[in-house]
Amino acid sequence: MTTGRPSGSADAVESAAAAFVQARWAGRALPGFPGTPPADLAGGYAIQDRAIGLWPDRVAGWKVGYISPDRRDGSGDDRVVGPIFAAEVWPQPPGGTRDVPVFVGGFAAVEAEFVFRLAADAPADRVQWSARDALALVAALHIGIETAGSPLATINVLGPTVVVSDFGNNAGLVLGPEIPGWRELPEAGLVCETFIEGVSVGRGGAASVPGGLGEALAFALARCARRGHPLKAGDLVTTGAATGIHDILAGQQALIRFGAWGELRCRAVAATARTPSLPGSPP
Repeated sequence: MTTGRPSGSADAVESAAAAFVQARWAGRALPGFPGTPPADLAGGYAIQDRAIGLWPDRVAGWKVGYISPDRRDGSGDDRVVGPIFAAEVWPQPPGGTRDVPVFVGGFAAVEAEFVFRLAADAPADRVQWSARDALALVAALHIGIETAGSPLATINVLGPTVVVSDFGNNAGLVLGPEIPGWRELPEAGLVCETFIEGVSVGRGGAASVPGGLGEALAFALARCARRGHPLKAGDLVTTGAATGIHDILAGQQALIRFGAWGELRCRAVAATARTPSLPGSPP
């Protein structure tokens, strides 16, 4: 789907952001990117920022995803960020399974995550962070499941600029318990394994995150500050897919085992339209 507008124009940004937001709110898939895909990450973030403004919920945290070297642009970024909204942070039911919505006909996956929760606001004007300084802001480290999802089935195929456009390809976070004493634990000991319908689909852990968990957090702090979204006390930051990105379909269940730190379960269910309808949404 193309509009003929230049990908970086204000009209193109507005149109793409509105299309993604309306499709997400309606729980429906998109047949293609709404317009011309952005040429670079800056263009993608312009759409994301506008979409954040249109979404009727507060940002409760940020997902971080890694960009493989062959898919990077000239910005120097090796990761992307996307918002996690408050209504899409789901506590894990004790001993139970969390239902998570997926866009039928779109993209849906689960990712094992190690999740930081911040203890303090980051200085709004600080745009450079080391991993050490970033970790000093942390209150706790949790286990979690990111539900990666988009109304656009080809979001990952089209690449990082499009991933950024649609909330970083995030659809929610199943938040598990804290890892006690995490600062004293070697990252190599923070391991996990993902199962879909009882079949192991990936193993890994904190050591699988390029540069380590602190580098992922440092990137989120810096990138968000440069965009005018400095991180706040209580914000959650997912650090990257520790066992890979694993496709899931409505009706399927995922189990992620984090060794001594517990396990999380979720069930994919078909997304439905939310109410009330957003202003400007098609009937």
